[in-house]
Amino acid sequence: MSTILKCENLCKKFGKKQILNNVSLEINQGDILGFIGPNGAGKTTTIKLILGLQGITSGKVTINGFDVEKQFTKAIEKVGAIVENPDMYMYLTGRANLKLVANLYKGITTERIDEVVKLVKLENRIDDKVSKYSLGMRQRLGIAQAILHKPNLLILDEPTNGLDPEGIKEMRELLIELAQKENMGILISSHNLAELDNFCTKVCIIKNGSVIETSDIQKIKQSDDLDTKVFEVDNTKEVEKILLENSDNRDTPFHPDNNSTDKKLLAQNVEIISSTKFKVHAQKENIPEIVKKLVENDIKIYEIEKEEKSLEDAFFEKTGGNVIG
Repeated sequence: MSTILKCENLCKKFGKKQILNNVSLEINQGDILGFIGPNGAGKTTTIKLILGLQGITSGKVTINGFDVEKQFTKAIEKVGAIVENPDMYMYLTGRANLKLVANLYKGITTERIDEVVKLVKLENRIDDKVSKYSLGMRQRLGIAQAILHKPNLLILDEPTNGLDPEGIKEMRELLIELAQKENMGILISSHNLAELDNFCTKVCIIKNGSVIETSDIQKIKQSDDLDTKVFEVDNTKEVEKILLENSDNRDTPFHPDNNSTDKKLLAQNVEIISSTKFKVHAQKENIPEIVKKLVENDIKIYEIEKEEKSLEDAFFEKTGGNVIG
């Protein structure tokens, strides 16, 4: 799978202030990369450097193999972007807005405009004035403008801002379709982590101008080798005592000051949720032993569920709980 966007050791200074420090990230065909970080982390600055809207202090951005600084026209010709709110003429129809954008490029046919309109699901309203559009419809028209010239890289800054749940769902489905069917690489900066969790394939976390981690979304959420399981049982009264005692010597409770190597803590943590539910954080290989101990102690098990860590949980864990921007 070919690389579309590559940022290598990007640095940006304003005067003596270091805004970005060796930021590196990569997007391949079909990737949807969520670019997330606290307020002032450097997300918008990074996007502006990628798009050539600000000068790079040091480092390199290549798009489709072309250097943004040295070969700007070639690098940017297959890029579509929406930074902040998409620009459009409110007193014109959606179709008229698309025709104006089409005039900026060579060879965009009426058929291509119709194709894009269908792709963003605006067929029934494309000939209405934009002033009559909802915010979600305007966002979809903005996407249509950005992909009219068939880019293979789409860069979006907060595309779901102000959208209702239905609008967010439609945006999600559209971006997935663009990535999968058009082989587009998508960089999306957003504070809506719950939504990014639903469709991003990769995540890049940035803090204080430096990248903390870039990886597949599932790997980002697997920060340790512990599993979290939610158990439904007949009662949870004795669960904590049962699971936090020594598994090799069942009559001797586990004590953290006891360093004997023949003792093993079955669970890292047990959280009682209700009279019939509890959560256990433990090594995966210890789960069968946990089940065995519960059964041996006459605890009836009705259900065991794996609790997945959310992107939001992983984000706060890695950034120290800062407010997202």
